[in-house]
Amino acid sequence: MTVDVRELADLGPADRTAFFDRDAGIDAISDDVREIVDRVHEEGDVAVREFTSEFDGVELGNIDITDACGRAYEDLEDDVREAIETAADNVREFHEAQLPEDWRREFGPGRELGRRFRPIERVGVYVPGGSAAYPSSAIMGVVPAVVAGVDHVAVVTPPADELNPVTLAAIHVAGADAVYSVGGAQAIAGLAYGTETITRVQKIVGPGNKWVTAAKAAVRGDVEIDFLAGPSEVVVVADETADPDLVAAELVAQAEHDPNASVVAVTDDADTADAVAAAVNEQTAVREREDVIRGALENDASGVLLARSMSEAILFTEEYAPEHLSIIAGDEESILERIDSAGSVFLGPNTPVAAGDYASGTNHVLPTNGGARVTGGLSIETFLRSTTVQRLSAEGLTDIGDTITTLADAEGLEAHAESVRRRIEDREDDL
Repeated sequence: MTVDVRELADLGPADRTAFFDRDAGIDAISDDVREIVDRVHEEGDVAVREFTSEFDGVELGNIDITDACGRAYEDLEDDVREAIETAADNVREFHEAQLPEDWRREFGPGRELGRRFRPIERVGVYVPGGSAAYPSSAIMGVVPAVVAGVDHVAVVTPPADELNPVTLAAIHVAGADAVYSVGGAQAIAGLAYGTETITRVQKIVGPGNKWVTAAKAAVRGDVEIDFLAGPSEVVVVADETADPDLVAAELVAQAEHDPNASVVAVTDDADTADAVAAAVNEQTAVREREDVIRGALENDASGVLLARSMSEAILFTEEYAPEHLSIIAGDEESILERIDSAGSVFLGPNTPVAAGDYASGTNHVLPTNGGARVTGGLSIETFLRSTTVQRLSAEGLTDIGDTITTLADAEGLEAHAESVRRRIEDREDDL
């Protein structure tokens, strides 16, 4: 399979649907996932063990593997330990900068209003396993929760005959309070409802496969979630100044995540488009995960697109609302100013998406499937709740009293109005 250049203006309705109406592919498995979730809800650890044996081919010993994470950290090679700690430090520093401060101030005579922030008490983080290890996802999910002040951060991660020691060590460095060797829909159900071993949480975050995503959809309402994430995505916006090899490298890098990943380069320069397509084909042939990459490149929502102008390229990108947006152009800032919908943005030739995936400090748990049109990625706010606070003096209540009572009466809520009138009248009687 080779990548060809397509002209953006020639995309038909089916092509545009593939690009702009991406989904996580969970509808087809929702009934099966509902059964798993219900069984875990009713039967706890027994169901967790049964599904783990059926789906993962692993007979679970201890579900709680918290102690194993500390041991894995101690046994790590020095360079890997240092890389994990550096990445965690960078992510911690960036998220500490997001911590909001409580505030109050006067908005009028005797009318003091404010806002305060408190962490959620119990949070669950899903750390994927499967065909690749994801220690970075442990850092991205756990560190912001710890920084936010969450009391209990639990991690679930898929079991294996031999658990990946780097992932376990990363969970330890990130600061998780409890770690469970459970994956898939049964892990999400365990976090949502609790079992004999797994502590029930109030919110579940973190990426996973379609079974994890479908389970998050099933339990939403009984527990909060971050968002429903699908396969990885990247759009690279490039002009004639871009190095085609670097643009291609971004596409290939995201394509190696998953054969369902969506990877797109869009440019207004024909020579650049042709060179990017050629470079993608050349680089793919020498990558270890070539089969996975080729699967992603065959995706209907992947390709190299030639726009008639940079404005057309920008309009396409805004409508696509990518998880990752790379801008490699002569004036990245001016292009960025015209794009509002993206999970995370990477500016310039020296800012690969992999930097954000691992160690620049930003979070790599990001909305997919166009979710960036309405929400952002994982952040400190994900783990906080806010409360408004107000105090009125007698003068302050009198000042807005007529407004309150008039509106309350208009709504037919006479007791609301009376609760205000009684205070004002009592004060007047005392004068």
